[in-house]
Amino acid sequence: MTQARVAILISGSGSNMEALVRAMTGAFPARPVLVIADDPQAGGLARAHRLSVPHVVVDHNAMPGDRAAFEAALSRALTLARADIICLAGFMRVLSADFVARWQGRILNIHPSLLPAFKGLHTHARALAAGGAEHGCSVHLVTPGLDDGPVLGQARLPILPGDTPDTLAARLLPLEHRLYPAVLARFAQGDLRPLLL
Repeated sequence: MTQARVAILISGSGSNMEALVRAMTGAFPARPVLVIADDPQAGGLARAHRLSVPHVVVDHNAMPGDRAAFEAALSRALTLARADIICLAGFMRVLSADFVARWQGRILNIHPSLLPAFKGLHTHARALAAGGAEHGCSVHLVTPGLDDGPVLGQARLPILPGDTPDTLAARLLPLEHRLYPAVLARFAQGDLRPLLL
């Protein structure tokens, strides 16, 4: 069985990255080949080291105001790793249309809302402010529009009385850790049908 080569891009603690890496064993149709952090202080680098996954830093702070140079460095690292699929896992840089076009159809992202609701930041606070009954997370194909690509999977949970952005985020994280690997497994086999957990 040919296994897709997966690169995971992170900016922070890397919990979704770890969930993906731990899932990619046995009969899983993909393998992690590289973790890239955009910040040398990202906690996920230590996780990648413990998990024995090759990891590099492409420091966006070293190229202030030069997104083209930053994305060129990202693309070089991805090309060297022969990445088939790119998973954004808490990666906080907005990628340009040129970068997305270069890797078109190969970039996944996990977003902490039930897209198309609450694109962008502060999703938990916005979900609470909207007064809805449920919240969740989505995995989508990345397109040039922010959090705008086709949704490949979603997981839902009820909003409880007394929920805060922090409690909502904490309850949602285990669902993210289940959803992302499940969608990746299907995506690596060419299955783009939306998955609902």
